[in-house]
Amino acid sequence: MQAGKLRIGVFPSFQYSKDEATGRPRGLALEMSNAIAARLGIKEVVPVEFPTPPQVIACVKASQCDIGFMLIDPARAAEVDFTPAFVRSDFTYLVPPGSSVVSAKDVDLPGVRIAAVRKHASTLVLERAVKQAQLVYGDTFDPTFDLLRSGNAEAFASIREVLIQYAERLPGSRVLSDSYQINLAGIASPKGNTARLSFFKQALDEMKQSGTMKRLIDQMGLRGVEVATSN
Repeated sequence: MQAGKLRIGVFPSFQYSKDEATGRPRGLALEMSNAIAARLGIKEVVPVEFPTPPQVIACVKASQCDIGFMLIDPARAAEVDFTPAFVRSDFTYLVPPGSSVVSAKDVDLPGVRIAAVRKHASTLVLERAVKQAQLVYGDTFDPTFDLLRSGNAEAFASIREVLIQYAERLPGSRVLSDSYQINLAGIASPKGNTARLSFFKQALDEMKQSGTMKRLIDQMGLRGVEVATSN
């Protein structure tokens, strides 16, 4: 880690965003990093922002980011090491006004187009699971949502908290109550750096046990996000 700085790799997600009014960074990843930096005696947390998760992974691998915040996936775990999960949430679907879809199983049918963010963890799961529906891709959240809003998809697949936010932009749309995958978020660290990984694991364990993690989730107003059980 660079002297006096903790560089965190982030991308737009339920863990990290920019305040629309001020442009200032905010989110669970930033608040957690501030707490961890205080433990290390580090005064500055520097978000290193990218549009997509693969770019964060590349940053961590190149040691240009000290850590990265993202959902844990087997393909990603082949490139970076992960702490045990600190929060759990779920992947589900947003469907447009008038949709007859009731549950997640109704989406994987012939003729159904699912809008998905390219290489997002929610999409990696879909690509392994979907048998009959067709995936149509956007590179980031906004263009993927536009596929649904424009009628070029019958469902938008992503993490629940993100879909709840987009539902507010499309009156009459619905986020399904069930899910197609429970997912876990962890901190990514360069492969083989066991000391760094151990430190962050310990820090996360203490944040869970002290109730700090739950307080941060509540302060952020995150919906459909819970503290992951220790493992």
